[in-house]
Amino acid sequence: MSGKRFNVAVAGATGAVGDVFLRILEERKFPINNIRLLASERSVGKRLKFAGEEFPVELLSKDAFKGIDIALFSAGGSLSKQFADPACEAGAVVVDNSSAFRMEPDVPLVVPEINPEAIARYKQRGIVANPNCTTIITIMPLKPLHDYGTLKRVVASSYQATSGAGAKAMAELIAQTKAHANGQAMAVEVFKHQIAFNVIPHIDSFLDNGYTKEEMKMANEGRKIMGIPDLRVSCTCVRVPVLTAHSISVNAQFDKKITVAKAKELISKFPGCQVMDDPAGNSYPMPLFCAGKDDCYVGRIREDESAENCLNLWVCGDQLRKGAALNAVQIAEALARNYL
Repeated sequence: MSGKRFNVAVAGATGAVGDVFLRILEERKFPINNIRLLASERSVGKRLKFAGEEFPVELLSKDAFKGIDIALFSAGGSLSKQFADPACEAGAVVVDNSSAFRMEPDVPLVVPEINPEAIARYKQRGIVANPNCTTIITIMPLKPLHDYGTLKRVVASSYQATSGAGAKAMAELIAQTKAHANGQAMAVEVFKHQIAFNVIPHIDSFLDNGYTKEEMKMANEGRKIMGIPDLRVSCTCVRVPVLTAHSISVNAQFDKKITVAKAKELISKFPGCQVMDDPAGNSYPMPLFCAGKDDCYVGRIREDESAENCLNLWVCGDQLRKGAALNAVQIAEALARNYL
């Protein structure tokens, strides 16, 4: 990266993903000149630590982006729709973590390891969209397999951590667990049902086709990022009583046979993926191991004995990092390195 430094704004700085944004920007030594932390009115005046200093939280408003080069948005879709275009008009490039712009034809949807060339299209609107967390983690190991064998169909079942629903959702899981241990009633507020000691096959709202919005994000976003508009995808998304890191069971069909050995070779060489697959040694990806790590871990790789040219695999990744903040920062790094 050149010696140039950039003025960066983080919109939604006090949220779960916003906090990870700050940590990753610091860890990766992003070339920051000035940083501006933005949030809703109730957070204004708070002070957050970044790179050994404390910075005040300022109000997220249409006038907050003057002089900003890159704006990282993690404030939710409604706020992105309200403030992203004003940020662009002020001269910033927006990297948006919400679903607000992902399927807009003039907005690139990017996983830097998969389709970095798409970033160049930010000039059309001034926005680059960050994909859904489950989509990113699922397609990371599918990309090298597709490049070798051409992906035809995907069936996925997700096991998604509570942090995907925000800090209050994590707190609810902890509170319910404590209440159970103390013989007390468990309050249910964030989720539709008790999450402790339970799984809930319902993430986001249901659509007329019987799928949820989360499940259709996987299908539609995956097609756009991978550049396979006719890819057949079926997905079931489930919330599980885990704090951090999503897991996905993937059944993928290709136009030619890919052996287990070849799949392991391809995935292990792909940046951002690690093979963790030793059943005899009880070694396979789990949220407990993957939380806090940047890579997506892949295991339980095996041929599907019920269909031709099919592989089963299990992938796990920290959805606050690679599934959200890390991917967005990687996009910002590419913008800083190649375009701004």
